[in-house]
Amino acid sequence: MKTIRVVAAIIEKEGSIFVAKRLNGEFAGLWEFPGGKYEEGETGEEAIKREIREEFDVEINVDGYLCTVEHQYDTFYLVMDCFICNLLTDHMILHDHSDAKWINPYDGNVEYLPADKKVIVEYRKYLNQ
Repeated sequence: MKTIRVVAAIIEKEGSIFVAKRLNGEFAGLWEFPGGKYEEGETGEEAIKREIREEFDVEINVDGYLCTVEHQYDTFYLVMDCFICNLLTDHMILHDHSDAKWINPYDGNVEYLPADKKVIVEYRKYLNQ
């Protein structure tokens, strides 16, 4: 089974976090922490900055590493490195998502992708430390 290594951003702003709704594919309509695949030779910080720039036309600052989650999907194994970030610019343009919003991190009404469910659990633990 193929392993895919990706990065994800938990973007914070005034007590809220940013989530985006998948536009295409098997998980279209579900919410995720934005990000994507590493390019060869990139660090996690470089990859997440590039991905967010490509997906939303904004610049972010990486505040730190949160966790790595792993999840077995039907056709691949996902390894996702997650970083806590904040925006350096505010005006976002959606290129790869159908919707995006700022939510309370404890909002239980968000239908996340399976791996992202693990990320929100880890983020809540981080907030409660």
